[in-house]
Amino acid sequence: MFLDSDLALSALRALTPILLAALGGAICERAGVFNIGLEGMMLMGCFTAVTTSWFTGSPWLGVLAAALAAAAYSLILAVGAVTLKGDAVVLGVAMNLLAVGLTSFLLRTVFGVQGTFDDPDLAGLGEIAGFSPLTWLSWGAVAVAAVLLSRHAWGLRLRGVGEAPEAAATLGVSPAKYKYGAVLASGVLCGLAGAQLALGNVTLFSENMTAGRGWIAVVAVMLGRALPLGVLLAALLFGLAEAAGFRLQGLGLPQQATDAAPYVVTLIALFLTTAKRRRKTGAVA
Repeated sequence: MFLDSDLALSALRALTPILLAALGGAICERAGVFNIGLEGMMLMGCFTAVTTSWFTGSPWLGVLAAALAAAAYSLILAVGAVTLKGDAVVLGVAMNLLAVGLTSFLLRTVFGVQGTFDDPDLAGLGEIAGFSPLTWLSWGAVAVAAVLLSRHAWGLRLRGVGEAPEAAATLGVSPAKYKYGAVLASGVLCGLAGAQLALGNVTLFSENMTAGRGWIAVVAVMLGRALPLGVLLAALLFGLAEAAGFRLQGLGLPQQATDAAPYVVTLIALFLTTAKRRRKTGAVA
């Protein structure tokens, strides 16, 4: 049977990196910073998690280091887009490209290998009731983000900064401070996403192992309209597509075709969303 409980469990595991990164993107979106550098931040988190876990023997030190490294990497976007008023899209693309080259260089420099680093001494995260601890954390993060953005003063000010920064400034709120906070928070979440991907979903590092998941997270932010629950539903859709791809591969379909499943779903979702918005715009006009 194609649709069964194993497929659902696989989808829940697959959605975690996308969900964590998308929550970071949603926070940035609410602050008025369009963050498409999620892919690069995730990749930095992947490499740092594996490196720290291998050298220390502690996967949780790897998780902590991944969060800190991705947050530090996110400062490129914060300084460039907020302080220097640069184009956030250009900066995000540059960060994604830089992360691919930098992690490939560091893989050769630190481990002396290219392609993939896979060592039996590399410690993974383990599971609690069938799921990685970071999977449970991601679900809790959705609830926390929903409360913060809709009811807490910090979240309301963040939304005000994103929607009307000049008006927020007149009320004594520093737009730059909140934008920096949002970008750094997205870095932390992307670092956790990378740690989950490298130490939870698998236990290895390979070049460009994020494989477009950061871009899918950007689409999840758009589909979910930067709302935590909407982002969760969008991430679940893509997680299900990824799990279905693996299932189809087991049934004999070529790997190239099954690997494309999440991206096909992404294109279809974008097409349907765009068509729906155009219909609404036409109806209003």
